[in-house]
Amino acid sequence: MSLARLPVEWWRRNRWRIVMGGLGLLIGIPLTLTMLFRVVPPPVTPLMLLRVVQGYGIDKNWRPLDQISPYLRQAVIASEDAKFCTHWGFDWDAIDNAIDMYEDGGKVLGASTISMQTAKNVFLWPGRTFVRKGMEAYLTLYLEGLWPKRRILEVYLNVAEFGPGLYGAEAAAMRYFGKPAATLSPREAALLAAVLPAPLKRSPSRPSAAVSRRAGLIAARAAQVRLGRDGAC
Repeated sequence: MSLARLPVEWWRRNRWRIVMGGLGLLIGIPLTLTMLFRVVPPPVTPLMLLRVVQGYGIDKNWRPLDQISPYLRQAVIASEDAKFCTHWGFDWDAIDNAIDMYEDGGKVLGASTISMQTAKNVFLWPGRTFVRKGMEAYLTLYLEGLWPKRRILEVYLNVAEFGPGLYGAEAAAMRYFGKPAATLSPREAALLAAVLPAPLKRSPSRPSAAVSRRAGLIAARAAQVRLGRDGAC
């Protein structure tokens, strides 16, 4: 047998082992990390590491959901995912609207649920490629299947980017308002929620007119959000 045929023969003998090993990794690694992060705070996220490379630090301070103002929980649900408590990870109406906008040449906005954003923030890098969005959808199924809604909201509020190198409700509340996240007012919570779509460009402590208006709308919607007995849904 010629040396040129050795790789081909090796592949033929081992292809199913390689395929099954790849599937095992594809399932096993996300499953293991999802179960781990159900009880342990994620120590760092890909976005945090990316921002460090870009020259930002990491300012974060984990807080249990009970130590995060209910006003912020309501504001985030109102602004980011009004159907958070009733869907299984995907808002199909929003996805359909996003597809229609994309086909019409517009920007794809508003299709990511809190569950999808949490999967992205914890496991993936920022970006809008179809490959990354596909991975986000795949990981969202793990979160919705293995975490309660309370844990999804808790992790989201602790890893979301609120400013350059600034992550989580506690660090954001201290940086912008000089108070713990537990004591945020409805207006302060709405301002924090208003910067989430563009945290590197917006400031809740020095809001532009657009951010201030958005915060007003969020506060009005947040007042209609009813949290469940678990503090989330």
